[in-house]
Amino acid sequence: MAYFNNAATTYPKPAAVYEAMDTFYRQNAGSMGRGGKGEKTGAEIVAETRMMLKELLHAPSHEVIFTPTATLALNMIIQGMLKTNIKNVYITPFEHNAVTRVLHAYKDQINVQVLAVNSDCSFDLERIGYQFADCQPDMVIMSHASNVIGLITPVAEVFSLAKNYNAVTVVDMAQTAGLVDLDITQAKCDFAVFAGHKTLYGPTGVSGFLLNPAVDLPTVLYGGTGVDSANQDMPENLPARYEMGTPNMMAIAGLHAGLVEIKNMTVADLHMKEKVNREHVLKILKKHDFITLVGINDSQDYVGVISFVINGISSDSAAQLFNRLNIDLRTGLQCAPLAHKFLGTYPAGTIRISVGAYNSSDDFSQLEAALEYIEDNI
Repeated sequence: MAYFNNAATTYPKPAAVYEAMDTFYRQNAGSMGRGGKGEKTGAEIVAETRMMLKELLHAPSHEVIFTPTATLALNMIIQGMLKTNIKNVYITPFEHNAVTRVLHAYKDQINVQVLAVNSDCSFDLERIGYQFADCQPDMVIMSHASNVIGLITPVAEVFSLAKNYNAVTVVDMAQTAGLVDLDITQAKCDFAVFAGHKTLYGPTGVSGFLLNPAVDLPTVLYGGTGVDSANQDMPENLPARYEMGTPNMMAIAGLHAGLVEIKNMTVADLHMKEKVNREHVLKILKKHDFITLVGINDSQDYVGVISFVINGISSDSAAQLFNRLNIDLRTGLQCAPLAHKFLGTYPAGTIRISVGAYNSSDDFSQLEAALEYIEDNI
């Protein structure tokens, strides 16, 4: 199976990730902060992982909060901040349902507006400035890269405008953390969400967010933290205030190993590898007249995500066809219906190919053979 679904989860992982997870459970029995054999080793792994995430995102003063998924992290941030005086929320046209469904649940109490983006997918910063002046932002949420077309968004530029109004700023880096270098301190990000199992090359089960401690995030989840147990309020100290329940220590050990690999390989090299692989796929796709690419603008920067449609074949039918041809990719709306409405591909969606740093020449050969088969048989 040629794997082109890295936007969902990267595969394969570096060998060190598998080894770290296996070793952790064979040599450590403790849960962080709750006693037991091996607790110190587990605590050290967690502390080092937090430190590496801060270094990766250039945020020494931010706090790292671990959650099981990036979706849960976004829920904690958005629902928590909506307990405060937030009314006007701006988003990009490319947000994931992890953002839009949460905002939809609060539609009666907030005003959601979409940032001005031109038909060529470029962000219109001048119009955004006018939007903010006309309706002052309380919170701005941006996907750093679209999970549908891979477009990298101008987070720093938009957040700089938003901070003129003291808006809370949230960047969703599920598709970019460890792949696209972003100094979240310089970019004025109050919150930066990461997904451990995607471009950080860790396992599923560990994600989270970096928090500017100057922002008071109300809690929305409660439970045991292993400290201050007599107090029925959540602890005030960070990160304990937001990390309730038993952490997924094996997943954190895997994420730790993934971060070490990224540090050794460098973010710039990983991004370049993915760019090369993206260009390889584009070259293959452009050979076929029956394929229409979606959301491509050569003047913009992208991660390794490409969407397209096949003339005369629905995305649902294409999914079954590619599966039979041993090509693993994603079809449909990719949990981002707002993006497809903007791109004109709603409700059918697209076929999405997402490359990673570890795609091989065999993967590309299989993709080319599959497309030739489709061309001969449609």
